[in-house]
Amino acid sequence: MSSVDFASLGIAAPVLKAVKQLGYEQPSPVQAASIPILLAGKNLLGTAQTGTGKTAAFALPFLSQLNDKQTAPQVLVLTPTRELAIQVAEAFQSYAKHIKGFHVLPIYGGADIGGQLRGLTRGAQVVVGTPGRMLDHLRRRSLDLSQIKGLILDEADEMLRMGFIDDVETILAKTPPECQRTLFSATMPPAIKRVADKYLGDAEVVSIENKTKTVERIAQSHLMVKGHQKMDALTRILDVEQFDGMIIFVRTKSATLEIAEKLEARGFSSSALNGDLTQAVRERTINRLKKGQIDIVVATDVAARGLDVERISHVINFDIPYDNESYVHRIGRTGRAGRDGKAILFITPKENRLLRSIEKSTRQSIKPLTMPSNEEVSGLRIQQFTDQLMKTMENPKLDKFRSLIEKLVTENELDITDVATALAFENQKDRPLFPRLDAIATPSLSRSDRAPRERDNRSRDKGRNERNDRRDRDDRPKREPRGSESRGNEGRDPNVAMVTYRLEVGHNDGISPSNIVGAIANEADISSQYIGEIKLHDEYSTVDLPEGMPSEMLTHLQKVRVCAKPMRISVYNGGAAPAGGAYGKKKDKKEKKDFSGDKKTISRDVAKKRTADSQMPPKKSFKKKAGGSYAKDSTDKRASGDKKSYGGKPSTDGSSPIKKKKTYTKKPKKSKTS
Repeated sequence: MSSVDFASLGIAAPVLKAVKQLGYEQPSPVQAASIPILLAGKNLLGTAQTGTGKTAAFALPFLSQLNDKQTAPQVLVLTPTRELAIQVAEAFQSYAKHIKGFHVLPIYGGADIGGQLRGLTRGAQVVVGTPGRMLDHLRRRSLDLSQIKGLILDEADEMLRMGFIDDVETILAKTPPECQRTLFSATMPPAIKRVADKYLGDAEVVSIENKTKTVERIAQSHLMVKGHQKMDALTRILDVEQFDGMIIFVRTKSATLEIAEKLEARGFSSSALNGDLTQAVRERTINRLKKGQIDIVVATDVAARGLDVERISHVINFDIPYDNESYVHRIGRTGRAGRDGKAILFITPKENRLLRSIEKSTRQSIKPLTMPSNEEVSGLRIQQFTDQLMKTMENPKLDKFRSLIEKLVTENELDITDVATALAFENQKDRPLFPRLDAIATPSLSRSDRAPRERDNRSRDKGRNERNDRRDRDDRPKREPRGSESRGNEGRDPNVAMVTYRLEVGHNDGISPSNIVGAIANEADISSQYIGEIKLHDEYSTVDLPEGMPSEMLTHLQKVRVCAKPMRISVYNGGAAPAGGAYGKKKDKKEKKDFSGDKKTISRDVAKKRTADSQMPPKKSFKKKAGGSYAKDSTDKRASGDKKSYGGKPSTDGSSPIKKKKTYTKKPKKSKTS
């Protein structure tokens, strides 16, 4: 492959000129394999990971065959996200800068459709966009596909995961039969293979298998830290790491704003990037990062999808991702196109199993990172202060200041060293050179979170005795029935009251528990620790979710798709799908309560049971926050007959307060107190 260059691949002269000006020397494996196939006019089915150069692999050959005299759309590119659509459109523009009259138009939701309509009216040879907005323009008849000669599906597996596959098929069906089709995907699930078989026919297959799923140029490490100390640990890492640009990944939209504000208060130039921001604000944030106006972007997965900024040298996973694939995509924002990068993963002791899962999936060890000490932080700050001081001394505009200091020393009979010391002290107040940082101890793993090998070293007899002391044989959890796949309750908060729901997706739909976790977490903005046990069956699945979720959220989840099929969440009635209703029955082996009847006719037994429950440890109940995520409520008015309250205020450390459960008694006839 070393003898292959772009000139030998047969791309058009104007495109080749742009490629050379961009500094491209040799094609990547996916480019060398794909470009000749596409130039020959054949359909292509490609499997390649993110960051391997897929965009150039399909952009260069299609631009080489472009008719610059024709203004109607000739190439259509479908992407899963707005950010990726913008990035692909920018790549097309850079490769086609020597093609006269070339126009590329990105179209996506969240942007002014009027500008897109005007762009389509003026004419664009290449249209890049998301499936939903593409369909909008097709329904308006503002997008003409009759002249389309090439269609590309980029990151098809992600479009499947996000529930766009039906829209994609609708668009595919409206393209001319003779249209040349290309599909790129990091994985090839059955649903994507079915689309490829239906619309690509006898396509050429290009599969680029990496030895590992992550880029070898990315140095990966993890830091074990308690949840409430994450912010302090992050600040300390930023103090000692020499970075240019950085992305910090978190799970929730609200966390992007909170952490960005805290970093700004601590002297770091940062900004939030999430799906609630307007597209104009998101684009402005990315441009500021590119230009060096900010150094840190705090983002969610969806907002940062497809983001490619050359300055990004570091990726920090402040919150561990829900699945291994998300981890690969996250750290793929650095170490691109031959550049070096660094990825740091924050994990809590309960998340150690997730760490081992990521290591197994990526086939790479993620080495532990030692928490920087006070001395390390101080030493680095002193070095930075010294470097900045030496650089300032080279400034030719210091004469006036030198005269000022000389006058000050002479008139007050001061020592020049004392003056310099005082100035250094004043200069470092916002960022002390000798900080007194709170101790952040690396937490130890609980026994259940340690690797099995750590326990296997014990003697057999000793281990057997210890196990017998811990619990009786009859207390062991029951085995799952054969033929079902489950996700246990590892890492779930035991104080959260759970409700069991049924989802109309199962083994036959090709789903896994991680698919369900990802769909619910993204749509309901719920941390994975509040998503309980998941059981997969052939035709359906069950999942435990927090008690007290608003009915409107459950209505929304009914429409959410998992692997291209609506989950249709509903009450679990032991097997059969219920006719309706959103609230499930409470999953509690110790007690079963029914709040659906008349509150005035609570049975005496239930009242006694509720009174007894008041002596047990309080359980948390969920409420809806203004920002759209769920937190635990600190009040409970259900005993008095009031409606469920979703008000309340989360704690400052990111966790939520635990609700105290009140004793349930018969409600007085005219009492309205809570």
